[in-house]
Amino acid sequence: MVDSTVAFGRAPRLGWALPAALLGWVLGTAVQLQQSGLWSGADYGVLGAAGALTGLLAAARARRPRWVALACLLAGALGAFAATGLRATCLQAQVLPAEWEGRDLRVTGVVSRMPQRSEAGWRFRFDVQEASVPLPPRLQLGWYGSASTLDESDSTRPLLAELRAGDRWAFTVRLKAPHGNLNPHGFDYELWLWEQGVRATGYVREGAHDPPPQRLAEAVGHPVERARQAVRDAILAQGAAGGAQARRFAGVVAALVTGDQGVIERADWDIFRATGVAHLMSISGLHITMFAWLAAALVGAAWRRSARWRWPARFNPCLRVPAPHAALAGGVLLAAAYALFSGWGVPAQRTVLMLACVAVLKLAGLRWPWWLTWLLACAVVLAWDPWALLQAGFWLSFVAVGVLFATDSGAAQEHRTILGGRFLSLLREQAVVTLALTPLSLLLFGQASVVGLLANLLAIPWVTLVVTPLALLGVFWAPLWAAAAWALAPLAALLQALAAWPWASVSMAAAPLALGGLAVLGGVLLALRWPWPLRAAGLPLVLPLLLWQPARPAPGQFELLAADVGQGSAVLVRTATPTLVYDAGPRYSLES
Repeated sequence: MVDSTVAFGRAPRLGWALPAALLGWVLGTAVQLQQSGLWSGADYGVLGAAGALTGLLAAARARRPRWVALACLLAGALGAFAATGLRATCLQAQVLPAEWEGRDLRVTGVVSRMPQRSEAGWRFRFDVQEASVPLPPRLQLGWYGSASTLDESDSTRPLLAELRAGDRWAFTVRLKAPHGNLNPHGFDYELWLWEQGVRATGYVREGAHDPPPQRLAEAVGHPVERARQAVRDAILAQGAAGGAQARRFAGVVAALVTGDQGVIERADWDIFRATGVAHLMSISGLHITMFAWLAAALVGAAWRRSARWRWPARFNPCLRVPAPHAALAGGVLLAAAYALFSGWGVPAQRTVLMLACVAVLKLAGLRWPWWLTWLLACAVVLAWDPWALLQAGFWLSFVAVGVLFATDSGAAQEHRTILGGRFLSLLREQAVVTLALTPLSLLLFGQASVVGLLANLLAIPWVTLVVTPLALLGVFWAPLWAAAAWALAPLAALLQALAAWPWASVSMAAAPLALGGLAVLGGVLLALRWPWPLRAAGLPLVLPLLLWQPARPAPGQFELLAADVGQGSAVLVRTATPTLVYDAGPRYSLES
């Protein structure tokens, strides 16, 4: 193994070149994401060439370490700025032409993602193969109307329940450019579509004068998505045939296996958010990391027993690759397969890339300082998905990992019992993450869970070590899905009791970014393993965020806010003293 001090000590001239380049990549990505408008592809190409030239000049001037670090910082920033801008330009070129918005178009293609069903119909991803006019290659479509509204005797009108991933269809659609509501601190639907490569949305037309939807072929592609849908539907069908507990938690089990969060009941989501355990109830970085650890252990155990395999020695790979290396590579590859089966969402991608970075360093025999490993993973994730920097999950995951690295929560516990050491380690890790992420959660969401520490201490080991393994093994033996649902019942009852506490969660007005940034820094200081006088300096940084209140209108004046609540209408009137809320909107459903 190559120690980090040796690696940096023998080459002081280039010691800070790599950290500077990685930091420059992060900063360059952040700057480009603030652009109000895109430049031409040629402009980004020139910037990229300038970044490469700067890097070459830095290597040639290795005798001046300060200038080398500065040049590498600039080279990384220019490269990231150019790469992100060029990718954005290519995506923007696929936008739906304005003249085709709101018109009926005939398209042929394949359902490329597992469809999502609701009481209103289907929502699904559609990859266009043929169209009457030039269209973006990927669409997000809705097919509204329940199966009960269709005439089963009419063979020309297929039932909506037959929509499956991998099937080839011909539709008449009406499209528009991606559009999301500009609600402050709300879900950025347009950004989500951008990350998914979707450049147009719309719905299937089934008017009296429209050609009916037509299935042209079955199972012509996307085998992973077909398998995901088959597993999800099997879990939900088994839950529907079971008791009340099985029906209620079938959606959670399906989410843990396939990553489909839309099948979790809304009431349960509210409980999970109030208690701060929502990250456990679908495919998260924690699940993928634990899966990678378990897979590495199994691969390593099998590799060490390779002498029992009746293979010729010259064809036995186990004699050529050490067991620790095979376990590490196998764990990452199997974790990537799990993430792919779970839908390859952005959190899953981040986790796999971070695991891959750590694995490559270990396989190469390098022991870098934790902050450099953390910075490398951050830069790699942004190189893969630059727009992840705009997502709350990116900041939550990297701040949590960075704080855990910095606090050395994985230190040895030589003087403690195994059980006691593991429990105290879990308690300390959760306390550290809670201290560091609570100000960040308030800044990003305006809400934080007070009972989150207790709830996660109970939920993390139970969901990770009991519920999730049962749910995954149910793919091979279906009765285990029912066992996973029953295992969720006592945890859900406990979480519901915690959520019922008067101060289970707190909500605050969105504070200015400067106050939020200082509060996050204060939370990190409180979590670090420094002397308490230094850690206590973080408390004054957190207090302004907790005490901040938005200015109210002056006496005799009022502020009128029209809240977006979907299908209804709500108005908030703020005065110098009282606040009035008028909600006259009806609940949206198929019946109203």
